Amino acid sequence: MSENVVADSLDQPKYAKGYTVKTLENGVRLVDVADPQTDKDRMPVSYHFALVPKDMEAKVPDGYTEVKVPIERTIVMTMLQLSNFTAIDAHDVIKGITGTKNLFDKDILQRVKKGDIVKIGMEGNFDPELILAANPQVIFISPFKRGGYDAIKETGITLIPHLGYKELDPLGQAEWVKYIAMFIGKEKEAEQFFEGVEKRYLELKQKVADIKERPSVFSGEMHGGNWYAVGGKNYLAQIFRDAGAEYVLNDDNTGGVPIEYEKMYATAANADYWRILNSFPGDFTYDALKASEPRNALFKAFKDKHVIYCNMKQTPYYEVSPVKPDVVLADLVAIFHPELMPADYQPTFYQLLK
Repeated sequence: MSENVVADSLDQPKYAKGYTVKTLENGVRLVDVADPQTDKDRMPVSYHFALVPKDMEAKVPDGYTEVKVPIERTIVMTMLQLSNFTAIDAHDVIKGITGTKNLFDKDILQRVKKGDIVKIGMEGNFDPELILAANPQVIFISPFKRGGYDAIKETGITLIPHLGYKELDPLGQAEWVKYIAMFIGKEKEAEQFFEGVEKRYLELKQKVADIKERPSVFSGEMHGGNWYAVGGKNYLAQIFRDAGAEYVLNDDNTGGVPIEYEKMYATAANADYWRILNSFPGDFTYDALKASEPRNALFKAFKDKHVIYCNMKQTPYYEVSPVKPDVVLADLVAIFHPELMPADYQPTFYQLLK
């Protein structure tokens, strides 16, 4: 089969580790999807799809699931997946979503209201009848987040894993927009969109590269007796470094790790900045942060009024940030190194807590 592969497929990702593409001479794309973190205990090593143009009959290699493209009807399960469709103006392909809690996009909300998009219920509690009513050709899923896909499997609809949430490079996560585009026939739009994001991100990263003074930063809050801090190899830790800061955890953990307060304090007591992302009802303040845990006032970043904050109830963070890491990066650079940004820079997500 190798002799039929077109060399250097334009669809091959530059940063994403979770999927690869081989384009055959007849135009069929072989897409292999694997966990970018090689977490073999939690998911199969790989999924294999053959994307066959609708008007073509093609023999699909063994082990590959045929998907006729472009698809016109699908269901998405997460905000991250939704962000990919929004980036390339493809809401008309979406016929179902899990819900609209904390959803800002007016176009999606309008489509739900009109009945063009159905709400299928949350993970672990899907409504198979609503799924069938949406009549999707494929369903994009995030395997092994909370599960609950048994009800969907019984429908016989092809499930397509989207592993953008497991990428550790901010540009790698954003590049999944090109993955979605292959299924819906919007490759040019995705390429153009991603090129812009990549250019802006790398230019800003380069601007910061030679900075000698790099402030330290930590992240998270106490919840239920533990502090969930992202690991040192996490996507967020990488954005901090690209923005010219040092993240206080240098471990090899990629996800969130529960840490006891005392250990977190020992690690971050003298850090320059503290990043918080939450859904606080109303205005989040230093008083509210202290009220939630009185010991929070002991951190240097608290005393210096250096809390970096984003409220998910007020900004479409998870709807937009996965495909626009350049915007997140700009916000952080404006905080860590304001001299590198325009004096009238207006933040999109993150700003210093007043």
